[in-house]
Amino acid sequence: MKFSALLKTLVLIVLVAVAALAAAIVFGGPASPAAMQSINNPFRAVDFSDLPPLQRFRGNDGASLAYRRYRATGSALPGSVVLVHGSSGNSSSMHVLAKGYAGAGYDTYALDMRGHGESGTRGRIDDIGQLEEDLGAFVAAVQPPRPSTLVGFSAGGGFVLRFVGGARQDVFQSCLLLSPFLSQDAPTYRPKSGGWVEVGVPRVVALSVLNQIGLKAFNHLPVAQFAVSEEAKRFLTPQYSFALAANFRPHRDYAADIRGVKRPCAVLAGADDEVFYTEKLAAEFRAQGQDWPVTLLPGVGHVNLTLDPGAVKAAVTAVQGLQAKGS
Repeated sequence: MKFSALLKTLVLIVLVAVAALAAAIVFGGPASPAAMQSINNPFRAVDFSDLPPLQRFRGNDGASLAYRRYRATGSALPGSVVLVHGSSGNSSSMHVLAKGYAGAGYDTYALDMRGHGESGTRGRIDDIGQLEEDLGAFVAAVQPPRPSTLVGFSAGGGFVLRFVGGARQDVFQSCLLLSPFLSQDAPTYRPKSGGWVEVGVPRVVALSVLNQIGLKAFNHLPVAQFAVSEEAKRFLTPQYSFALAANFRPHRDYAADIRGVKRPCAVLAGADDEVFYTEKLAAEFRAQGQDWPVTLLPGVGHVNLTLDPGAVKAAVTAVQGLQAKGS
């Protein structure tokens, strides 16, 4: 009788756990945030009339993936810059910054990361880890001139940290992190990224549990919704699946990614960033033994870090310093 009662209790616990997971998966998705004007509005003033055409390369799975090439103008330098956009963005989001690097003499490449722009299905990837594979395939196919600096903005900066903190870091000779996302658990994180994102936490937790036991059938479900305007939804990516959200960022142990970087690296952010607590960046990197230069630009917000002429100049100067060290 005791064994039967224990068995019934265990079965009941399992059923309750399964029901809780199912409810979290079905009903625990992200809410829709109001459009964040400080992110959406600045791009309205950008002149995209000289946007280079998309070019293509093949991912390791054969998928056609997109990027834009900005040929160096003026006195060409031997190196190159590869740009990774932020969350929801695409290669055109990096247009002003890319022109700044090209104008300084660098061959510059702006990527449509898979799940964004014209690379794959917006908001989705097949597997966690696919973005690293894609970046490796890009370098193998296009062969940007060395020394090459990998530059990432916001979530793209977090992904750059993920990439250069691991076994693939020799692909690039240096990296620049522009107001990088580190983690929702980092001191730099503002709640909801200052209003930029709503995360379906119950769904994230449930899918994380399933992934730990090897069940990935629901990784395509959306877990993050961004505060893009209705107008911008036509060309940006308004939501991320679990797989994309888990991949386009540092690893869960972001501190290990920081410690793992062996190449020259620098950090640039706006002092008036409304998405992250950028004043806490330097301490985070120092805590992991990295004495990277961290520069905060007065009067510069999050998106304007890639648009403001002074910020673009500072980003160019940072790469010049990095390539002098890492060439």
